[in-house]
Amino acid sequence: MTLDQTLLFALFATVFALLLWGRFRYDLVAFAALMVAVVLGLVETEAAFAGFGHPATLVVALVLIVSAGLVKSGAVHLITRTLVDQSRGLGAHIALMGSVGAILSAFMNNVAALALLMPVDIQTARKAGRAPGRSLMPLSFATILGGMATLIGTPPNIIIATIRQDALGAPFRMFDFAPVGLAAAAAGLAFVALFGWRLIPDRSEAAGAAASQLAPYIAELTVPEGSELIGKRLGSLDSDADKADVVILGLIRDGKRRYGRASGALLQVGDTLVLEATPGALDEFRSTLNLDFSDAAREEKLKAAGDGLELVEMVVTEHARIRGRSAQSVGLSWRQGAVLLGIARQGQRLTKHLRQTEVVPGDILLVLCPRDHGTAVTDWLGCLPLAARGLSVTANDKTWWAIGLFAAAVAAASVGLVYLPVGLGLVAIGYVLLKILPVAEIYDHVEWPVVVLLGSMIPLGQALESSGGTQLLARSLVTLTHGMPAWAILTALMVVTMTLSDVLNNTATAIVAAPVGISMANALEVSPDPFLMAVAVAASAAFLTPIGHKNNTLVLGPGGYRFGDYWRMGLPLEILVIAVSIPAILFFWPL
Repeated sequence: MTLDQTLLFALFATVFALLLWGRFRYDLVAFAALMVAVVLGLVETEAAFAGFGHPATLVVALVLIVSAGLVKSGAVHLITRTLVDQSRGLGAHIALMGSVGAILSAFMNNVAALALLMPVDIQTARKAGRAPGRSLMPLSFATILGGMATLIGTPPNIIIATIRQDALGAPFRMFDFAPVGLAAAAAGLAFVALFGWRLIPDRSEAAGAAASQLAPYIAELTVPEGSELIGKRLGSLDSDADKADVVILGLIRDGKRRYGRASGALLQVGDTLVLEATPGALDEFRSTLNLDFSDAAREEKLKAAGDGLELVEMVVTEHARIRGRSAQSVGLSWRQGAVLLGIARQGQRLTKHLRQTEVVPGDILLVLCPRDHGTAVTDWLGCLPLAARGLSVTANDKTWWAIGLFAAAVAAASVGLVYLPVGLGLVAIGYVLLKILPVAEIYDHVEWPVVVLLGSMIPLGQALESSGGTQLLARSLVTLTHGMPAWAILTALMVVTMTLSDVLNNTATAIVAAPVGISMANALEVSPDPFLMAVAVAASAAFLTPIGHKNNTLVLGPGGYRFGDYWRMGLPLEILVIAVSIPAILFFWPL
C-alpha cells in the first residue's frame, strides 16, 4: 500500500467517523476533508473544485429547481389529488408511492422519477401533519430499487451492458436485468413499506408544531365564466374541499350571503364561495377547481403588471391605517394594486364580503400583491409582517406546460438525444421564461449544504480511484475468495461493490467493479454474466450514506436527515438485497 493510499483510506475513515458522530455539519466536514487532501497533495489543486461542476452535483441542484417549478405550476396538486390520500396510513402510503416510484424508475432515469414524486410526498406529509423525513427516504430507496430492473433504469446497468459488449461481443438487452432486478426490488419494497420506515428517527414533533401554527383564514373564491362547476350543487364540492383541508362555510350571490351553508344551491357565474382554510390549502383548492380570487379583474391586472404574484401575511395593530376600515374603503386595490384574500379573526365568523369587512386590531390579513411588493404594502397599511413561511401562488394555467417540458426532457434524456443535466437546465430556463418560477426564487430552492457535500466528496472519491486504492481492494478480493464456492464469491463481490458504491459515485463503482467480476469469472473458468449481474445490482444498492446515490443526496435536505440516519434502514436493506439477489442470479444466470 502506497503512502497516498494509506492517507486517503485514513482520511475517508476520519470523515465517516465525524459524519456518523454528527457533532459538526456534514458540509463543513466534507469541505474540510477536501482542503486537507489538497494540502497533502492527494487531490491536485486544479481538480480541487471540479466536483462542484460534476454532472452529479448539477443534477441534484437542477432537480430541486425543477421540482419547485412543478409545485408552483400545480402539477404536484394534479398528481396529489388523483393519487394520494393523506388519511392513508404511513405504511400504506409508502407502499403506494414506493411502487409508483419503482415502476417509473424502471422506464425513466431514477433521479427524474424522484424529482417528480418528491414534492408530492412532501405535500402529502404536510397535509397529514407528519414530518416529510418519515417517507422521503423510503421513496428514494424505492426509486433506486426500481431502476435495477431495466437497462435504462440506472446508469450502472448501461455501463455493465457496455462493458459486456467490449468483453464478450454482445451487450445486455433491455430486460435482461429484470429477473434479478425485479426480485431485489420486490423484496426491498416490501421491507421498506412494512418495517424499514420504522427504523428512521422520528422528528415529527417539529413538523406537527409548525403545522399547528398555520392560521386558518376566512377567505373567498369566485366561480369564473366557463367553469365546469356551473350548474353543480355547492355540496358536491365537499369531497374536493376535504382533500384540500378546506371548510366551505357558505355562498355569496349578488352581494348577499345566502342563508346557512347553502349546500343545495346550484352554482352560477360570479358566485363567491366563503371558505375557511390555511393559505396553502386555499391555493390548492383554487388550483384544483380553477376558481378565481375574490377580485378576478384586479388579479389579471396584477399578473400582467409584474413578474408573478406573492402572498403576504400581516397583523393589524392599534395604529394601522386599515384599523376600523375595510379593504375597499381604504383603497387597497387601486392604491396599492393588492387584493385582500383572507382574514383570520379568532373565534368569530365573518358575514360580509371580505373587502367590505371592517378590520380590527389583532386580525391577520392574507394579501395578494405583485412580487417583491409585500413589504411596501404592509408598511402602507401600517401592519406588522408575519415571519415569511414560503407562501406561493400556483400558476395553474401553466400546469400542462410544466408537465410537458419536464416529460420531454426526461424522454429525450432516456433515448440519448440530450444529456440529462442539459435537459433539466433547459426545463429550468423554460419555467423562468413562462413565469412559472420567478428568477428571484431560483436559488432559494437549492439545498446548498448538500451541494457542498457532494462537490467536496467527488474529488476525494476520484483521488481514491486514481491512486489505485479501488484496484487494491479488487486484488485483495480475488485473493481472499480463492477456493470458495460460487455463492460465497458472488456474495463477497457484492459486499465490496456495495461498500465502494456507498463511498464513490455508483457510476464510477460499476466501471471499477465490472472488470474485477470478469477477471474472477475467468479465473474460475465460468460464465462472467452472473458476476456482471452481481456488480450491476450492488453498484446501484447504495443505501448506507447520502453520497452513494444522487437520490439519497436529493432527500437529505428536504427530509431533515443527518448523515448517520441512512444506515439504520439502509444496512438491513443491503443485506436483504444480497440475500435475494444471490439465489436469483444463480438461478437465472447459472455459472
